[in-house]
Amino acid sequence: MSKFRKKGKGELPAISTASLPDIVFMLLFFFMVATVMRDSSLMIENVLPAADQVEKLKKDRTMFIYAGKPSESFKRFGQEARIQINDAFVGVEDIQSAVLQAQSELIEELQPKFVVGLKVDKKTNAGLVSDIKQELREANALKIMYITNTKVEE
Repeated sequence: MSKFRKKGKGELPAISTASLPDIVFMLLFFFMVATVMRDSSLMIENVLPAADQVEKLKKDRTMFIYAGKPSESFKRFGQEARIQINDAFVGVEDIQSAVLQAQSELIEELQPKFVVGLKVDKKTNAGLVSDIKQELREANALKIMYITNTKVEE
């Protein structure tokens, strides 16, 4: 008898799944951290006007007011230009309270630096923009920025 025996065809050992839960939780944690949540759903048509000189501001101290005609899925609200704050249509008279609420939710050191961003469709009537600005003056929100596209149309 020989000392060494030939093994027959050996089968591959089973794959260890002990580290699989660690990998799954690591991927889950990565996607939770890397995913950006949407602030609000746009309910209006919003084609921004173009500008050649723009400046980017931080979003930590800004509130956005959208103005324009309701989009196709919200045509039941009519054809006239509407104002949207967060995820709701509001009237001109509701702007002041919404601005004051958003400003009060900021931390105390950012409240004096509070900025209102107007994202107004380029086909929106200037009278609506004037009404919005008047309500912002009454709410003492005097820092206003107009959001535009950076591409200049020719």
